Amino acid sequence: MNYEEFFANGIQDLKTEGRYRVFADLERQAGRFPKALNYRQDGTVHEVTIWCSNDYMGMGQHPDVLAAMHEAVDKCGAGAGGTRNIAGTNHYHVLLERELADLHQTESALLLGSGWMANMTAFSTLGAMLPDCVIFSDEKNHNSMIEGIRHSKAEKRLFRHSDVEHLDQLLAEYPRERAKMVAFESVYSMDGDIAPIKQICDVAEKHNAMTFIDEVHAVGMYGPRGAGVAERDGQMGRITVIQATLAKAFGVVGGYIAGTNAMCDFVRSYGTGFIFSTSLPPSVAAAARASISYLKEHNELRERHQDRAATLRKRLKAAGIPYMPAPSHIVPVLVGDPVLCKQASDDLLTKHNMYVQPINYPTVARGTERLRFTPTPLHTDEQIDELVEALKAVWNGLELGRPAAAAE
Repeated sequence: MNYEEFFANGIQDLKTEGRYRVFADLERQAGRFPKALNYRQDGTVHEVTIWCSNDYMGMGQHPDVLAAMHEAVDKCGAGAGGTRNIAGTNHYHVLLERELADLHQTESALLLGSGWMANMTAFSTLGAMLPDCVIFSDEKNHNSMIEGIRHSKAEKRLFRHSDVEHLDQLLAEYPRERAKMVAFESVYSMDGDIAPIKQICDVAEKHNAMTFIDEVHAVGMYGPRGAGVAERDGQMGRITVIQATLAKAFGVVGGYIAGTNAMCDFVRSYGTGFIFSTSLPPSVAAAARASISYLKEHNELRERHQDRAATLRKRLKAAGIPYMPAPSHIVPVLVGDPVLCKQASDDLLTKHNMYVQPINYPTVARGTERLRFTPTPLHTDEQIDELVEALKAVWNGLELGRPAAAAE
């Protein structure tokens, strides 16, 4: 077999379909978020406005977060020194887990290397070790949840997206005494819709099933203390496993689960993704703790965040740009074609110095390709207006229409 030819053909297939991914070479500028420098292939450097960062609250550059990281580097050095079991449990990790448990009002929390790893480890451990477990998974769950369920080798049943009646029907096919877990997200990151958490918990409890919620795109941004949509909706105490990240609203990197002492200790003791992974640098843990502590006390940032999303939607509607209505902070703009979606992204960057990445298959279904905007509390009215004018120019230049699916 010609291996190099196989690799090259695989890449060419992606390019032909219009979904080959090209990374924008960006350099964030501390203290100037959402501005960044864009290094281009022609050797030029341009200042651009970032419109698709998952640093949703701009905390990755907050002075308190940076100060905490500097202090921990000076005290502990760069790395953690090993896995948590082999000299890698730093006091900053312990303090962060306490902060996370307090955030979610749970008995315990367990820190992992990323949100992806937290999902993979929790699902693969719980699904494999709960006897004869069945996992009921929302059909739009994130890749990390899908992979964790797959690796658990547990029986899996898909329920239609946020369809509580369908979930109820599926659960009713199994006896109450059989181990069951309902897996769903609070905010779905590509469409920006929000799960009916109370109704899902009602059905899960009716059938004696565990609940597992992914709050990755909600922690820091929803609820009076930033614990997520489950906190906002008064349902946090009903969730068996809360999973989230430190890499989005909290502005650093890492993932975690929160729940009872027994559940967290079980994953800690049996989860290979935790046992065999080097722990996060102490400086990262310190920065994350500072970010969580700050956001707990500053609900005005969450209010400003929602205002920015609402303002962008209002301006897009007035301009006739086909955004996809959603109740969250995520503002998707529908294109519906992978090649045009990539071209729209390129034109925004090269002609208008605004960066938003194209979202194509397999992240979203074919025919629903989109630009995904994530306005932050730090985006100004002027920047929103500049973006909308740029979008109007790109839409006219590419002769993009207004798909019926995007109309309200």
